[in-house]
Parts: sequence; C-alpha cells; structure tokens
Amino acid sequence: MTKRPNSRIAALCAALFLGAMSFQLTGCGRSSAGAAEPAAPEVEVVTVEQKDIPVYREWIGTLDGMVNAAIRAQVTGYLLTQDYSEGSFVKKGQLLFQIDPRPLQAAADQARGQLAQANGQLAQAHAQYQQSEAQLASAEANQRKGQFDEDRYTPLAKEHAVTQQDLDNAVQNNISAKAQVKVATSQVEAAKAQIQAASAAVEAAKAALEAANVNLGFTKLYSPIDGIAGNAEIQIGNLVSPSSPNPVTAVSTVDPIKVTFAVSEQEYLRLSKQYKPTDPTPPLELILADGTVYPHQGKYAFAGRQVNQSTGAIEATGLFPNPGNILRPGQYGKVRVAVETLPGALLVPQQAVSELQGSYQVAAVDSNDAVSIKPIHVGDQIGSLWVVRDGLNPGDRVIVDGIQKVGPGMHVKPKAARQTPVPGN
Repeated sequence: MTKRPNSRIAALCAALFLGAMSFQLTGCGRSSAGAAEPAAPEVEVVTVEQKDIPVYREWIGTLDGMVNAAIRAQVTGYLLTQDYSEGSFVKKGQLLFQIDPRPLQAAADQARGQLAQANGQLAQAHAQYQQSEAQLASAEANQRKGQFDEDRYTPLAKEHAVTQQDLDNAVQNNISAKAQVKVATSQVEAAKAQIQAASAAVEAAKAALEAANVNLGFTKLYSPIDGIAGNAEIQIGNLVSPSSPNPVTAVSTVDPIKVTFAVSEQEYLRLSKQYKPTDPTPPLELILADGTVYPHQGKYAFAGRQVNQSTGAIEATGLFPNPGNILRPGQYGKVRVAVETLPGALLVPQQAVSELQGSYQVAAVDSNDAVSIKPIHVGDQIGSLWVVRDGLNPGDRVIVDGIQKVGPGMHVKPKAARQTPVPGN
C-alpha cells in the first residue's frame, strides 16, 4: 500500500526532468540557429576623379568707389533746399543743395556798383589827361612864340632898332613860357598816373565782382561727377561753412567699382616671378558676402606703392564692372584668381581623408566591396577637395560617410554619394 505513492512521485519527477531537458535543448537549438553572420553596413562612396583643375588664391577685399567726391560748402550760409534723393544716381552738374544766396547776392551787387564807380573814375582820369595835353600844347606854343620874339629882338636891340625894354620883356616872356611848359608837362604825367590808378581800381573792382559772383555760384552745390549720392550729413536749415568738419554729402562713381585686397609679400614675389609684365593677367572673381559668385569678372589694375611694414602685405587693386550699381562702397568680399593649373589632378573630398600625426589615409572599397585602408600623400586644397599626389588611382572608390562603421577587410554595401563640385567649374 505504501509503495504506490513513492512510485508515482518518482514517475512525476522523471517527467519533469525530461521536460526541462527538452526545453533547454530546444532553447539551445534556437540560439544556435539565430547566430547568423551580421549584414554588411551601408556606406556612401565617391569615385576618385582625375581632371585638369585651376589652383585659386583668395584674399579678403573691400569695395570702394572709383572716384569719391566729398561735397563741401565753399561759403557760409543756411541750407535752404535738398534737390536730390539720397542713394540715387545723379548726373554731373545736377543740383544737390542750395544755400541762402541773399547775403552773397548783396555782396555781388555792391561789387558791381564799385566797378561802375571805378570805371567812372577812369573816364574822369582820361578826360583830365586830355585836358592836360591840351594845356601842354598851348604852353609849348606860347613858349615857341616867346623864343621867336627873343631871337628876333636880340639882334635888333644891338642895332638899337628896338629898346632894351622890349628885349627884356621878350626874354621874360620866353622864360615864363618855358615854366608853363614844365607845369603842363607835369600835369600830363599826373594825369597819366591817375589813369593808371583808375585802371588798377577798375581791375580790382572787376576781381571783386568776379569773386562775389563765384561765391554767389557756390550757394548752389552741384555734383561734380556721375555717380551714387550718399546721405545728407547736414539737414535743411542748418548753417554750413567751409570750416564745417563734415561734408554735406558725397558722390561715388561705382561703375566700374574698385576692390582693394592685401597680398602678402611672399605671394606678391611669387606671382611677380610667375607672370611677366607682358603676360596677360588672369581675370578676377568676386565672392560676395552671401557666398555667391559675382557674375561679372574683374581685371587687375595695379599694386600699391609700398609694403605695409606692420602687416607685411602690399595692397592690390582690381576693377569690376557694376551695371545697375548693385555693388556699393564699403562692402566686403573675397577676390579669387586662378594662379595656375594642375594637369591630371586626383581629387577626393575632405571628409574622406583622415589625418593622424601628419599622415593621411582613406578607406577604399574594392571591386568585391571589401574595405582597405590606404595611406596617401596630399597636395593643395581646392575648396572642399584634396589633391592626392599618390596612393590612389583614377576610378578608385573611397568612403565619405560611414567610415566609423567599417574596418579593414569588412564587406560593405556602397552607395554612390553626390560628387563634390570643383570650385570655379
């Protein structure tokens, strides 16, 4: 009776053990089946290109007007009107401002009256001169008569044909006539001097009138050039004068517009050796502040007189056409020029190149989609591209995205990435 329960318990324990073993074996089987080889990671690759590419140099440039004319007041007065729109294009000779002309108009009228007075004095001096000449002519005639009487009476007196008194009277009359001639002569010379003084007064009055008219003309401020007019620095109703510290406004010629940029002394010497004076200079490109390339090419104009001793750079100037006056003085931009051409250069994007202690390498993908790490030697940097001197061949594929997921010998799923454009192409 007591043995049956023990046999049942033993059978139940055996069944539980077999079940547990079966569960473990089933779990192990599933684990072994799930340990399959992981899928190959996806990476983005680009193909190494070979092409002739220009090598560019870039410098920060500042735009300025070809001619910058400061409009200043030449006379003192109150500003009456502003006759242009700020920032607009103005023509040479266009009226910009007008200063109150009334005080200077009065000065011009006064100078005109002084000129008329001087002309009257000159005319009076000429009349006096004519009168003096007539008096001189009369005195000379009287003196000739007196001399004739003296010469006639002298021999007659010796022959007692006339009295001694008659001879003495003739002699005295002749002496008196000679004195009158001298007086008349001095009066003629005085009249000449008066004419000269009156003529000088007339010339001075003319100069004063011309100066007054010039000052009157300065009450109207005209543009001396064609260009863009700036802001009005002095408002209507304010007093202006030649001693005012600021100009009333400024006008700039901006087509063509001037771009100045600093070139290091080393670059200047290298470029001077590379280009002969007779060689045509390469065109200039202008990269604007928003990163766009200005659609019109410029030309090199000249280099400055000296090297700045504090910066070691020389200032160069280029000229760019500016139709529509889009470019304005004060803007900044990058001046870019192709200084040489590298024939058959191999190019890879910067993100494909890893640098470690001065050594460079790329992760390449072969025809079997296997990864290999290749050391390379790089040359110039063209925009966001490296020029590879050796270590790669045209058509090689290099990884640009997903490098951190791969290692040597791994197989990957390559996906073509967008080729990085070459600057200037």
